[in-house]
Amino acid sequence: MPRRFNIAGPCRPDWHYMIPAERRLPEAPGLVEQLGYFVVHAPRQTGKTTALRALAEQLTASGRYAALYFSCEVGEAAGDDFGEAQRAILANLRLSAGHSLPPELQPPPFPEAPDSLLLGTALSAWAGVCPRPLVLFLDEIDALRGQSLISVLRQLRSGFPNRPHAFPASVVLCGLRDVRDYKAASGGDADRLGTASPFNIKLASLRLGDFDAGEVAELYRQHTVDSGQVFTEQAIARAFELTAGQPWLVNALAREVIEELKVPAREPITADHVEAAKERLVYARVTHLDSLVARLHEPSIRRVLEPVLAGTLTSGDSYQDDVQYARDLGLLAPDNPVRVANPIYREVIARVLAGDAELQVQAEPRSFVLPDGRLDFDRLLREFAAFWREHGEVLTAGLSYHEVAPQLVLMAFLHRVVNGGGFVDREYGVGRGRIDLLVRWPYAEGGQRRWQRQAMELKVWREGEKDPLSKGLAQLDEYLERLSLDTGVLVIFDRRSEAGDADSRTRFEQAQAPSGRKVTVLRA
Repeated sequence: MPRRFNIAGPCRPDWHYMIPAERRLPEAPGLVEQLGYFVVHAPRQTGKTTALRALAEQLTASGRYAALYFSCEVGEAAGDDFGEAQRAILANLRLSAGHSLPPELQPPPFPEAPDSLLLGTALSAWAGVCPRPLVLFLDEIDALRGQSLISVLRQLRSGFPNRPHAFPASVVLCGLRDVRDYKAASGGDADRLGTASPFNIKLASLRLGDFDAGEVAELYRQHTVDSGQVFTEQAIARAFELTAGQPWLVNALAREVIEELKVPAREPITADHVEAAKERLVYARVTHLDSLVARLHEPSIRRVLEPVLAGTLTSGDSYQDDVQYARDLGLLAPDNPVRVANPIYREVIARVLAGDAELQVQAEPRSFVLPDGRLDFDRLLREFAAFWREHGEVLTAGLSYHEVAPQLVLMAFLHRVVNGGGFVDREYGVGRGRIDLLVRWPYAEGGQRRWQRQAMELKVWREGEKDPLSKGLAQLDEYLERLSLDTGVLVIFDRRSEAGDADSRTRFEQAQAPSGRKVTVLRA
């Protein structure tokens, strides 16, 4: 069976193209050597299970350890019934050991114990008879909740001094979040566990990172070695740019090109193929993307994401926790400044949040295409202004991300008109006070493909602020300079109470940026 790009479940080197698992967590073997208890965390579908399973197999194969990977997710349904949660975990542990370990390393019958000591008693009994030190990888530990989680952690802490002869030598807690104090185990909700850390014995916290540009190239070139089909340098660079190395997205783009677009093996895979694959993934909102967008209306996510989209600053008692939660989910980049993790997530988030408004846009996309194949952008602006006058206030009132609602309505209109023919790239981040949009539209000229590019900057005039025109022109000027464009559009949404209704305040003006570039200003 030929190898493929994997988007479902752990990778296997004989089935899938993959970066060697041992390279994803290079520090882990040294921590096991120190008999360390430590944490591994990463967003979903970043290769965590693949890396942990491979590490467990390697440690057992070395002849020095009995290492087992198993999931605690089976205990989630028990909620605060910590006895039932532990029984489910131990049953899954035994099942996993039966598949992964030779008979002489498998656990003995577990002794009777009170519900509060089931896990610790079982692990102590196993460590006492196992001919090798035990190394346990407890995946999905943060699926447990409340008293069940606290009970498991406290038993691990209680047995820690007895390692390695009467308790596992090394325990690795693996989950979505960095469980540095486990108060975040409520999934980022305001209802925290309310206890001092019951796992203060950890030696380190390791985060499984995204692929770097070299690893994306390495992964894609495995397909070239197997099939002879080449990914061009531009295609690899565009894939990394769109995904920021998020492993599932990197694999999904390549799989979409090869298995869905079905680019013939004799043809090279180009940046245009990658772009088309991205559009298909965004439009289809495949499972991975859907699982992320399902989080958008959680209060903690909205508190972080809404100012990111609006480009405004924010703070508060829970802000740092909320940011960390969004990063642990993979929605935000892991480093500063605070920003959405990658361009694909940016597009999916905007399309989902603007989806209700897009349903109300009746514009026919093909009617905006000129005879020479270009996009009639002037008409697009006029049509949006008319749409805004008629529907803007109703639509903004109905969107849940109220702070960025006007910008979302404009994006909804662009999605409707541009979708299927061109692309809308967007940039936003905390503190910028703006959203930058670039509309890219392909057309043919002289038998060659060309790109029409139109840049827009979106700003909001809020209560108590001065007219953002001057600042907006300067910011747009910088954006146009970066894009090597001579003209642009500045949209100012006036949300002051004295601004009047949408019909009276919506108008066009002409202005000049500081460099002399011509700017069309739409006040709405």
